[in-house]
Amino acid sequence: MRTLLLSALLSLIGCGLAAAQSVRLTNGEWPPYLGEHLPHHGVASRIVSEAFALQGIMVEWEFHPWARALLMAKKGQRAGSAVWLNNSEREAKFFVSDPVMESGYYIFHRKGYSFDWAQVADLQSQRIVGTRGYDYGKAFQQAEASGQLRVNRVTSDETAFRQLLAGRVDLFPVDKAVGFDVLYQHFSAAERAQLSFHHTPLRTDSMHLLLSRQVPGNAQLIKRFNLGLQQLRESGKIAQYLLEIQQPLSLSP
Repeated sequence: MRTLLLSALLSLIGCGLAAAQSVRLTNGEWPPYLGEHLPHHGVASRIVSEAFALQGIMVEWEFHPWARALLMAKKGQRAGSAVWLNNSEREAKFFVSDPVMESGYYIFHRKGYSFDWAQVADLQSQRIVGTRGYDYGKAFQQAEASGQLRVNRVTSDETAFRQLLAGRVDLFPVDKAVGFDVLYQHFSAAERAQLSFHHTPLRTDSMHLLLSRQVPGNAQLIKRFNLGLQQLRESGKIAQYLLEIQQPLSLSP
C-alpha cells in the first residue's frame, strides 16, 4: 500500500512539474505568420515556440477566431495569445513581450496605374478596397471614418485582390508578406504579374506575445520568454525564418 501511495504521489508531482513546463496560448489565422495547418503553425508561432523552448517551456497552441482568442487570454482562461499589436488598453490587461516580428503594410495596385502618395490625404481620390476588421493605422482609419477616404470593406484579402485585378478598385493596402502569400496561394502567375506595390509603407508595426495579467506566474513567464526571444534573435534564426517567407516576394514596386 505504501508503495502504491508513493508511486501515486510521485506521479502527481511529475504531472505538476510537467504542467509547470508548458504554456497554453491562443492563436488565429494570418498566413504566413500564423495558421493552424501551416508548417510550425506559421513563422510567428515558430518564433514564439522556439523562444519558450530555449527556456525549457513547451507551447500548446489553440486556434480560435481572433476576437475569441484575445478574450480567452484576457479573462485568464488561457495563459496568453500570439501575436498582437501593442497599445495602452492591452498593456492594462496583459504583460506585453518584446517584439516578436515586424509587420509592414504596403499599397498594392495594378501595374501601369499611375499612382504616388506621401500622406493619407493623397489617397482621397482613389478607389480603395480594405479587409473587414483590419486596422490600417490611425490616420487611415480616421480618414475612412470621416468620409475623406472611399474604402470598400470586403470579407477577405483574396476578394480584395480580385476586385483590384478586375479594375473595380485602384488600391489595396495589406501586409506585404500576407499579400504575397494570398497571391501565391490563390492566383496564377499571369494574375500576379499584373500587380505591383508602392515602396512607401502605409504602416509598420511590431507584433507581440500577450500574457494575461489574470494568470499567476505570468509576470515571471514574460521575462523568461523575452530572454529566450533574445537568445533566438542572437542566434540568427529569427532573421532566417523571416527571410524564408520573403523569398517568394518577386513583384517589383
